[in-house]
Amino acid sequence: MTLIREHQRAGGAGGESGKPYRSKLFNYQQWMGYLFLAPTLIIFFLFTVLPSLMALFLSLTRYDILTPIKWIGLQNYQRLLGDSVFFVTLRNMLLYVVLFVPLMVILSLLIAIALNRPVPGMRFFRTLFYLPMITSSVAAATVWVWLLQRNYGLINQLLALVGITGPAWLADSDTAMIAIVMVTLWQGLGGNIILNLAGLQGIPRMYYEAAILDGANAWQCFRYVTWPSLRNTTFFITTVTLINAFQLFDQAYVMTQGGPGQATLTSVYYIYQMGFQQLQMGYASAMAFVLFLIILVFSFLNMRFNPEVAS
Repeated sequence: MTLIREHQRAGGAGGESGKPYRSKLFNYQQWMGYLFLAPTLIIFFLFTVLPSLMALFLSLTRYDILTPIKWIGLQNYQRLLGDSVFFVTLRNMLLYVVLFVPLMVILSLLIAIALNRPVPGMRFFRTLFYLPMITSSVAAATVWVWLLQRNYGLINQLLALVGITGPAWLADSDTAMIAIVMVTLWQGLGGNIILNLAGLQGIPRMYYEAAILDGANAWQCFRYVTWPSLRNTTFFITTVTLINAFQLFDQAYVMTQGGPGQATLTSVYYIYQMGFQQLQMGYASAMAFVLFLIILVFSFLNMRFNPEVAS
């Protein structure tokens, strides 16, 4: 008993003396964590937070780079309410989002399911689908301008083989936005396919085996096993695709210059015109801040419609 008491005293003393050591170790690990995070946080502040705050400040001023900044309060926002062109860009962006986002989410999932099969040569097709992602968007858009030419473009030549007269894709206001959706889908699918593939390969095989033993068919396996398991991946893809859709610029600039008329004039392209072509930096900043708020609202709504995130 004496030995046990002495051992307990020694253990208690060691435990008490160990507390400061553990506290110091925790503080050291905590500060090391902050140290590793510091470069990322600094870059995020310098290139995201600071420019956003500067844009908010400029939106309340009249500034054209050549003359001093002049404070004008909410005049840029009042002007924005009467700018019919800005509302045209919002209508165009809404049309683009409605066409692009569902197609991107659905097609990337279906193609990922097809590429997840254990068939020889699948690695080649996975690489093939991913290649457009690493292509410059400006270079890709330039090539697509040639492909979509009305008289000599490859797309219309292929349609002619089956007796279909191809439209003037980029010169017709009814098809110009559809052409841009086609190009952005072609270039953006690869990354989302990879994300879905990673999610599919993370689903334990035993779930499918149990479902098949219970008599589930292919559709029921997808509905009750695949889809619930990919819910978070789908939410992430939808959110990122939605944000990127509202920031469409490269393809509209290279392929149509916002035309024909204003059929493909996007909000970011209009901001570029006001800010860098007409040097109305204050007004362009006001439009950029309003666009930021619109993206924020749509992202919030997307989160609310996701049951797991909402809970």
